[in-house]
Amino acid sequence: MDNLRGIIFMLLAMAGFAVEDTLLKILARDLPISELLILLGLGGFLLFSAVVIIRRDPFFSPQMRNKPFAIRFVADIFAPLFFLPALAWIPLATVTSILQATPILVTMGAALILKEAVGWRRWSAILVGFTGVLIVVRPGMDGFQPASILAIIGVVFLAFRDLSSRLIPPALSSYTVTAYAFFASLLAGLIALPFFDPLIWPDPAHWALMGCACVIGGLAYFCIVLATRIGDVSVIAPFRYSRLLFALAIAVTVLNEQPDWQTLAGAVIIVGSGLYTFWRENLRRAPQTA
Repeated sequence: MDNLRGIIFMLLAMAGFAVEDTLLKILARDLPISELLILLGLGGFLLFSAVVIIRRDPFFSPQMRNKPFAIRFVADIFAPLFFLPALAWIPLATVTSILQATPILVTMGAALILKEAVGWRRWSAILVGFTGVLIVVRPGMDGFQPASILAIIGVVFLAFRDLSSRLIPPALSSYTVTAYAFFASLLAGLIALPFFDPLIWPDPAHWALMGCACVIGGLAYFCIVLATRIGDVSVIAPFRYSRLLFALAIAVTVLNEQPDWQTLAGAVIIVGSGLYTFWRENLRRAPQTA
């Protein structure tokens, strides 16, 4: 496997997602959250539907008639429903730091729900990771931002999405699954309509930014697919955390945010515990692949 190319594609993907988040945050200044969800979902659905048609993958399959696919679809509705308002209302660095807790939650869910073996070291890393989240969120302190709770709820749904994805039959095209994920985002926007301002017609600048967000997000996803296909997962997966570095750079240079020491310290703890958890998991699997 070409691990160097895999790492490059993973870095490009994480940079793309950070840029997409920034564009959505800028758009949220003028457009209702519900409208952003609808436009993003519609754009992504059309993009990946075209890919499915070009590849001649099936839109409908008996393999979709199972609980894991249904759970993933529901999670794909509620994850953006909570995550996008958090992205709009709190600093990019804060919401991205909380997002890095997703792999930790997935590990915990794998132990509690899928009954995978998780030793005391990884449980300790999970607790340390949650401590990092508490440092970022700061409940009960002056710097606490209630919208941070929305980001945490969104991360919980993202963890359910990732857990259910493990149980979806591999024969089901990932492009078809992603098309349905964007369709779920469109449904999330429809659900959100009563809770946000009425829809408005975007001006040309808004359309341009939304188009860029859809295209960059789509390209970022393609980069992840390429990275996982040409590189060793044990090598490239830790580079997912580079999304935080890209987000911090954009937050400071583009959005004029100034992350405080609690956010930076919490982010370091979350990423460190996630990397340690991943390392321990690789050690556990090593004898099986030797």
